[in-house]
Amino acid sequence: MRLGFVGTGTLSSAIVTGLKSLPGETTPVVVSPRNETIAAELAARHPDVRIAADNQAVLDQCDTVMLAVRPQIAREVLKELRFRQDHHVVSLIATISREEIAGLVAPAAHVGKALPMPMIARLQGATIICPPDPIMAAFFGRLSGVTEVEDQAEFDALSVVTANYASYFRYLDTIHTWVRSQGVAGDKSRAYITSIYKALANAPDTAPDEDFMHLSREYATRGGINEQVLRELTEHGTFEAFAEILGRVHQRITGA
Repeated sequence: MRLGFVGTGTLSSAIVTGLKSLPGETTPVVVSPRNETIAAELAARHPDVRIAADNQAVLDQCDTVMLAVRPQIAREVLKELRFRQDHHVVSLIATISREEIAGLVAPAAHVGKALPMPMIARLQGATIICPPDPIMAAFFGRLSGVTEVEDQAEFDALSVVTANYASYFRYLDTIHTWVRSQGVAGDKSRAYITSIYKALANAPDTAPDEDFMHLSREYATRGGINEQVLRELTEHGTFEAFAEILGRVHQRITGA
C-alpha cells in the first residue's frame, strides 16, 4: 500500500500517528501540504512520511487515498483533481454521501467511506466502514476496532454517535467547575473525575447482553443521589431535547 491523504488535519494526523506507532510499520505515506504545520510535524517524526507538492501529487504517488478535507471545501477541491481507475478511495468526510464522492472521484472504481476517531492515534475507538472492505478492515483493524456496515443509512445513523464528544467533555467540565467551587483543588478533582468516568466507560462490558437503561436503573439507587440527578434532568426534558438534537445532526449528515 502507498497511502496518501488529501487534507492534512487532526484526523489525518491521528491515523498516521496510530499507524506509525505499530512495531515494524513501514507503509509509505504521502500527505498534502494543506496544513503546513501538521504535515511538517508528521514528516519530521516519521522518515517514511513525505509532504507532496500539492493534492494532485498525492494522487500521482499513491494507490490508496484517504479524503480528509473539510466538507465546506471538499467539492471544490475534489473536482480539480484527476483520479485513476485503480485508486482505492476512502472518504473520511461524514456529511457527503458515498454516491456523491464516487461521482467526484471518477473514474476511481473502488470508493468507500470510513469514520475513524481522533483517539485512533492511541489505537482506541472503532472505525465504521461502508461498504465492507477487507483491505480497509485489515488496515483499521490494526489500529482499533472495526464496524463494517452494508447500508449507508446504518452508517449515517452510527455517525451521529460521533457528534457527542465535545458535549461529553462539557458535561465533565460542568462537574469539575462545580467541585472546584467547593474549594477542592483543580488537579485533585480532575484526577478523581477522570478515574470515575474511565471506570464508567467499562461498565457496559459487565452486562454485554443488556441495554444502557439497565445500567441506568442499576446505578440509580432508590432514594439516592443518582436517582435525584436522573429524575431532575428528566423532569427538565433534557433527554427529549437531546434526542431532538441528534435528529437534527442526522438530517445534516444525510442532507435531508
